Amino acid sequence: MNKKIVFSWDRLTYFLFSLPAVILYSFFFVYAVIVGINYSFTDWNGISKSYNYIGFDNYLSLFKNPNFWQSLEVTGKYALMLVIGVMALSLILALSLNSLKRFKTFTKSVYFLPAMISAVTLSLIWDQMFYRIAPKIGEALNIAALSQSPLASPKYALIAIVLVNIWQAVALPTLIFIAGLQSVPDELYESARIDGASTFKRFRFITMPFLVPTITVNMVLAIKAGVTSFDYAYTLTGGGPIKASNLIGIMIYNDAFQNMKFAMANAESVVLFVIIAVLSFVQIWLSRKGGVNGK
Repeated sequence: MNKKIVFSWDRLTYFLFSLPAVILYSFFFVYAVIVGINYSFTDWNGISKSYNYIGFDNYLSLFKNPNFWQSLEVTGKYALMLVIGVMALSLILALSLNSLKRFKTFTKSVYFLPAMISAVTLSLIWDQMFYRIAPKIGEALNIAALSQSPLASPKYALIAIVLVNIWQAVALPTLIFIAGLQSVPDELYESARIDGASTFKRFRFITMPFLVPTITVNMVLAIKAGVTSFDYAYTLTGGGPIKASNLIGIMIYNDAFQNMKFAMANAESVVLFVIIAVLSFVQIWLSRKGGVNGK
C-alpha cells in the first residue's frame, strides 16, 4: 500500500515539473498554429481589430498565383541540392573522421564549429567573400562565371546560397553518421577482412545496412531544413535577383510584413505546415521500416 502511495507521489512530482514546459509549448506552438489556421480563412491585414471570414478564398487565390508555384519550385530545387550536398559531404566526413587514430575529438570540434555560429552572421561573412574574393578568383583563373558575385546572377544565386547552407548544415549530420558508424560491430569487419572482402564490399554489405536508419533521419531532416529555409536566402539576396532565390519562407515574410497580407501569409504558412507534416509522416514511416533487421 505504501509503495503505491509513493509511486503516485512520484508520478505527480514528474507531472508538476513537466507542466510549465507543456503550458509554454501549448501556448507558443499549439495555440499559435490554431490561431494561424483560423486567420487563414479571414481577410485580416495584421493591424485591424476586425476582420471578415472569407472561407477558402485565400487558398484559391494562392493556388492561382504563379508566384506561389514559382516559389515552391525554387524551394524544391533548393531542398534537393541541400539534401544531396549535405548527405554526400557529411557521409564522407564521417567516414574520414571515424577512421582517425589521433586528434579525433579536436577534429570533430573543428568541423562542428560552423554549426555554433548564427546563420545571419555566416551569411554576412559569405556575402563579403562572394563580392570581394570570388571575382578576383574568377579573374585569376579566367572563369567567366566568377567574374562577378554569384549572388548577382539569377543562374548561380541559388547555388551560392545552398553552398553557404551546406557549409553550416553538414556538422550535425556528420556527428549522427559517426554515431551510426560506431554502432557497427568490429567483429563483422574482421570476419570480412579474413574472407578477403574489399573495402568497397565491406562498406556496401556491412556499413550501409547499419546506416539505413541514420541515412533516413539525416535525409528527412535535410529536406525539412531545405523546405523551411529562410535566413540564408533573405540575408544574402532577399529573394533575388529576379526572384531566383525567392523561397516560400521569403514569400510568406514579404506578404506578411511588406504587403500587409497577413491572412494570405497565414494561408501560405498552413500549406507549408501541411508539407512539413507529410515529410514528418514519411520520416516516422521510414524510421519504422529502417534498421538492420528491417524492424
